[in-house]
Amino acid sequence: MDHGSPMYEDVFGISWLDFNLSNVLMTFVASLVVFLIAVLASRNLQRKPTGVQNFMEWIFDFVKGMISSAMDWKTGRQFLPLAITLLMYIFIANILGIMFMVTINGDLWWKSPTADPGITLTLAVMVVALTHYYGVKLRGTKGYLKNFFSPIPILFPLKIVEEFAITLTLGMRLYGNIFAGEVLLALLVSFMASGMLEAAAGFIPMLLWQGFKLFISSIQAFIFVMLAMVYMSHKVMEDH
Repeated sequence: MDHGSPMYEDVFGISWLDFNLSNVLMTFVASLVVFLIAVLASRNLQRKPTGVQNFMEWIFDFVKGMISSAMDWKTGRQFLPLAITLLMYIFIANILGIMFMVTINGDLWWKSPTADPGITLTLAVMVVALTHYYGVKLRGTKGYLKNFFSPIPILFPLKIVEEFAITLTLGMRLYGNIFAGEVLLALLVSFMASGMLEAAAGFIPMLLWQGFKLFISSIQAFIFVMLAMVYMSHKVMEDH
């Protein structure tokens, strides 16, 4: 775990504006993979789906069920593209660091982008911001503001605190689980690299942990999207 991050500092001459180049690279890679999957799944659409199209239709049905459990489908159907994109992107981002991690000159370049709190908190801020936007759009300003004063007006300060708490917990939950998995993978790799006996002893635990991390990656993507739809329903539905 003795590595740093490739940083591009003082962008445009601004002293506080720094970019983590690994995050930029891995965010691009995750986005590209999701884009390619979407393109492959939408080519040569057939009435009887097979292969990738069949898999994507299963994802559509799965996400539709998630949304329907949080709000009525008439309202929630417009959030289907958002939920599918989030689920696919977060899952792909979570698993990018499972098979290997690449370190160049002491800097970690290839990893899961969601193992960085800056990425996960950005996703959380985006989701919470969208809940407010759609709350105003679908319920109007009056209906949206009513949310903050119900069931009793005295709860308004707590509702404001809740918005910040939701953003923080949504982002940090994802980050903590993915980062912890990559820390253990890195420790196993270091152990296996210390000798032939250690490599043989660590092979099975490495495979088992990679399989478990794949499971955790799936669960965390599901939890993030499920909570996003629940928070969305709180803003766009009159009764919840």
